[in-house]
Amino acid sequence: MANTKLSHQTFSPIPAVHVTSRRLSPTTTRLHLQFFKNKSLALKLKADQKSFIWAIGLSLVDQTVNAERLVGFLYDDLPHVFDDQGIDRTAYDELLKFRDPITKLDTLSGFLFNIALLKTLFRPELQLHWVKQTGPYEITTRWTATMKFILLPWNPELVITGTSIMGINPETGKFCSHVDFWDSIKKNDYFSLEALWDVLKQLRIYKTPDLESPKYQILKRTANYEVRKYTPFIVVEANGDKFAGSTGFNDVTGYIFGKNSRSEKIPMTTPVFTQAFDAELSKVSIQVLLPLDKDISSLPDPNQETISMRKVEGGIVAVLKFSGRATEDVVREKEKALRSSLINDGLKTKTGCLLAQYNDPGRTWSFEMRNEVLIWLEEFSLD
Repeated sequence: MANTKLSHQTFSPIPAVHVTSRRLSPTTTRLHLQFFKNKSLALKLKADQKSFIWAIGLSLVDQTVNAERLVGFLYDDLPHVFDDQGIDRTAYDELLKFRDPITKLDTLSGFLFNIALLKTLFRPELQLHWVKQTGPYEITTRWTATMKFILLPWNPELVITGTSIMGINPETGKFCSHVDFWDSIKKNDYFSLEALWDVLKQLRIYKTPDLESPKYQILKRTANYEVRKYTPFIVVEANGDKFAGSTGFNDVTGYIFGKNSRSEKIPMTTPVFTQAFDAELSKVSIQVLLPLDKDISSLPDPNQETISMRKVEGGIVAVLKFSGRATEDVVREKEKALRSSLINDGLKTKTGCLLAQYNDPGRTWSFEMRNEVLIWLEEFSLD
């Protein structure tokens, strides 16, 4: 898919070698250089299924690679992988080993063709989170790739997050390998049926209205949830009676339909939030998002004492998406499943949760509905 990775069937990690500053003898140097020139030997290396790491000990060659410069280069270059500028092909060996769980290529031309194919079918975008040197001849990047499959009429969105391990050829100082690992699957070796199923699942229909909604970045997508970073937004809210109930909804929608101090109609947005503030999900409020270009001081005052406006400061949330009717039992089941997954992954969660409903239930087929349960996280790191 969006980023690709080296096959475990082609490469294996080389045992760690003690880094030393001593100079090698001419005979030893010639032997080590011959090792790298022997392409047939390099291609026969087999990878460890758990690590897939392409690493070369610094003491194998009497030569240095400016990894710090390459890290800076990738920060500048990789964000262009799917735009008109494209990546700088001069930074890669012509025999580039390129693997992800469903793609296997052995040349730079094949790598560039795969990028062009993705641009044609998926309109992909890449968000680069960080780039680090993780070995003597190895640089790792973390990214989020989002794509829309334009061949299907509902243009489903696909999200893949993960890391890429990029090997450096010590003879040329260029990238000679590129191995991708997806966060959403356990087996990243080529060819992964788990990865194919992960892609196919994302092609299902979720109907999202073409209305303004909160802005967020997808930081990580696992098999069970997404982790997003939301920017601040403003809501108008009223008390509700139960988590999947409708009490208070008419009050908050009345505000945006003109029942306010200026009789001002405010544009519709999506989703409608229901927030539970306690662990039992009993104390709730109904919330409607207000336009993102507004601040509280510029908005008309509510006419009713039962409603208020509040700025949500944003932050990191974990999200579980589902379709169908968001009944009380279903929402509680989804919240329990999401919280259990987060705890199992060692993440610290806050009390309560949000239910986000994006569709008008009277005008949307049940299987098309987009619902989400969101749980705020105390802390989260992509390291």
